[in-house]
Formats: sequence, C-alpha cells, structure tokens
Amino acid sequence: MPSYQLIGSPIEIGAGRGGCLMGPDAYRTAGLGPSLASLGHDVQDVGTLWVDVGPDIPHPNPAVHHLAEVVAWTHQIAEFSFHACRTEHTPIFMGGDHAMAAGSIGGHANAAHHDGRPLFVLWLDAHPDLHTLDTTESGNLHGTPMGYLTGGTGFEGIYPPLAAPIPGPNICMMGLRSVDPAERAAIQRLGIDAHDMRAIDETGVRAPLEAFLARVRAANGRLHVSLDVDFLDPSIAPAVGTTVPGGATFREAHLIMEVLHESGLVNAIDLVELNPFLDDRGRTAKLMVDLCGSLAGRTILDRVTRSA
Repeated sequence: MPSYQLIGSPIEIGAGRGGCLMGPDAYRTAGLGPSLASLGHDVQDVGTLWVDVGPDIPHPNPAVHHLAEVVAWTHQIAEFSFHACRTEHTPIFMGGDHAMAAGSIGGHANAAHHDGRPLFVLWLDAHPDLHTLDTTESGNLHGTPMGYLTGGTGFEGIYPPLAAPIPGPNICMMGLRSVDPAERAAIQRLGIDAHDMRAIDETGVRAPLEAFLARVRAANGRLHVSLDVDFLDPSIAPAVGTTVPGGATFREAHLIMEVLHESGLVNAIDLVELNPFLDDRGRTAKLMVDLCGSLAGRTILDRVTRSA
C-alpha cells in the first residue's frame, strides 16, 4: 500500500493574485493527512518549504516579474522532489501556484532519468502553461512550467538544468479550455496528447485516460499527476484566481482519480492554485482533499454522507 509524504510548497508569486501562500495550510485544515491515513496509508507531513531569494534577475521581456523568487522556489522544490521521488513514498506537493510544477516535476524528471526510466505527466488544468519567459504576455510565471519542462528556449542558465526535457508524447493534458495561439502551436509541435473540454464532452474521460496509462505501463514509466483547481468547474471549486467556466464536473474528476488509483502507477502528485482567500467555507479545499481520497483508494461505497 502506498505511503504518502506531504510537502507544503507555498509559492504564490508565479500568479497574478495573492492567496496561494495559504494553500498548504488549507489542505491541512481540510484534513488531507487524516483522510489518507483513514484509508490505511502511512502519511508523513514533512512541513513547509521556504526559500531565500537572491538578487533580481533581469529579463528582456518587461512583463516578466518575480523571476528571482520563482527561480529560487524552482531550485528548492526540484531538489526536494529529486530525493523524495527516489524513496518508497508518494510525495504530494501542496501548493502554491502552478509555477511550483517546474520544481516538483523537474526534480521528478531528474530522478526518473537517474533511475533509467521515462517520466510521464498527467496535466489536469484549464491551461497548458506552455509559455516561455520570452513569450509570456502577462509575465505570470505560473503559465510557464510546461514550457520549461518540455525544453522550451530561454530557460537555460536561469532555471535548474534538466537531465532531459519531457517528450511531448509523454504528456497528457485534460480539461483544456483556455489556450492561446502560441500554446496551441506548441502542443502540435511537441505532439502532446491534449484533450480539451469539448473532446471530454464527446468521448468522456475514461477512454483517453486509460490509453495514456497503458503507454505509461508499457514503457515502465513513472507518472506525475499535476492537478490544478481550475481543472474543475468553478461552480464546484471557486477558490482559484484563474476561473474558466465549463470545467470538469464532480463525477468526471472523481472518475479520473479512481482510474488512477486502479492503475497503481502514480508516483507523485501536485495540488496547485488553491486560493483559500477566494473559497466558500473551505468548499474547494475539501473537494481537493476528497479527490485525493479517491486517488488513494476511497470508493463511493466508502463515503460517509455529510450534513449540509
């Protein structure tokens, strides 16, 4: 039975709105650790990471902001991820905005490469986050982690080096519904397995997910699941600064988690973009904890009816 390691990664300067700093504590308050432990798993909460930020890093793109902070966080999280992903534990990185993934997935990619295995990524997000430092127009660096992880230009000498970029076919993106032209071109160029919400409406989530998992299994790959709150429809998960209507439903999200559990392939998890300042009495945090429960093995028949 998997054991879990909870790591607070409260980066929030990659986004354009404050509040993700409180994400790790919100997951703890919503009972993430006890929820996993109630399923019989060993759970270790190793605390919350913090960084010392060096001098400013200038960049020719004037939109880019807080680059030094994001780089410092990426180094710190990547180092922790590298070591955590080479233990018997399944690390759960509690964010924090999605800039965190540059470190959590980057460290995992380096660990997989060290062990001679390919890394696969299931990216559950309304956005592909495939910008580079040169192409971002908002300057919000939570829109760049996949650009970095897939070997996009302009990160060299600034971000931590990757042992190897993640090949596009090793990435499955589900729930996309806010993709700009540059990112659309990158998806096609890289050969990323991308499923927008229209595709999910037409085919459902199970068939494309199981096809992706079959590729992971055939390659003896490691799997990193990166779950952004805005993957979910804002009607059920309002606590995110980048709400996009038309996201995954409660049952679609739980089905994905249940299929992931059945696969036995998940090696690391990101929980990102939870902004408790925007939540409704902890509603979104509780839903994300519940989704983790499904990923960890809780079934419908195990669920206790809650009072309103």
